[in-house]
Amino acid sequence: MTALRIRARDLMTDAELVEVRTRSSWKGMALIAHAWVLIAAAIALVAWWPNPLTYLLAVAIIGSRQLGLAILMHDGAHGSLADGDRLNMFLSQWFCAYPIFAETRAYRRYHLQHHAHTQQDSDPDLVLSAPFPITEASYRRKFIRDITGQTGYQQRKAQFLNALGDPSWPLRRRLAYFWEQLGPQFAVNVVMFALLALVGVWWAYPLLWLVPLLTWMMVITRIRNIAEHAVVPDSNDPLRNTRTTRAGFLERLFVAPYYVNYHLEHHLLFYVPCYNLPRVHAILLRGPQASRMEVQPSYLAVLRLATAKAADQDRPGQIVSNARRARAGTRMNGDQAASGF
Repeated sequence: MTALRIRARDLMTDAELVEVRTRSSWKGMALIAHAWVLIAAAIALVAWWPNPLTYLLAVAIIGSRQLGLAILMHDGAHGSLADGDRLNMFLSQWFCAYPIFAETRAYRRYHLQHHAHTQQDSDPDLVLSAPFPITEASYRRKFIRDITGQTGYQQRKAQFLNALGDPSWPLRRRLAYFWEQLGPQFAVNVVMFALLALVGVWWAYPLLWLVPLLTWMMVITRIRNIAEHAVVPDSNDPLRNTRTTRAGFLERLFVAPYYVNYHLEHHLLFYVPCYNLPRVHAILLRGPQASRMEVQPSYLAVLRLATAKAADQDRPGQIVSNARRARAGTRMNGDQAASGF
């Protein structure tokens, strides 16, 4: 079955379309700068006042900004991060994707299939939403795997092993393939480590970059994935197969940075820069389709929907088996699997 389509001009006027799709390089760069300033501030807080509370706060802030960099990379994959293809790709790759071991072009090839086949059998991200609803016990197990780094470790391990290529290849070919897959990412991270060491806080790289990347970022990536497409009312209606979730200040700080909660608006107009999505939301709420839009009041409300399965139906391991079967035949490395925007 094919999902219905809605034309942009059925949602707003031509003037409004021009307004919301206008890209601003300085706004894109400001969001990138915002992410890195918060990361630097969190590291400085721990260096200045080291204790368990400041460390946990820094991990949560940095993990959320790492997700924020993934979101801005996602905008770059849509050509919306900056005005101009070369600047858009440069900013997306070197300041967003490479630091978190991602790659914009590879992500774009994969991700556009998700937009073309949202919630359909051919959607490569269907594996992220199909298992839901689940039981509360099942979600607790997932949360524990995420927060303890098990999920992040398995994803990065798969990504690294994939980048090593076929063991039967000659060494020169394997090295070239590794550089093609992960070379720039490792180079950027070496530079980050060197800069932190230069200012006397080398320990911040493993404790305040890698730990958040493997823990809190995994927790909120799963929550975001659930909120966007899990337990939606109608997989064939573009106004109801994708969800917008309202987010307050704390949710935007720790869970849903850079307007990622406006996911329905993004799917309807995927070429709109993320900073214009609140404007799209306001326009849609004034239109005739407002009552059909799938909007939830909070991420907690979405998690309640997603964990509504009866406890007596809990089957540990069943969801994993179903997900593996659904993933068969789909090319998806660990980085892509974690970022189904």
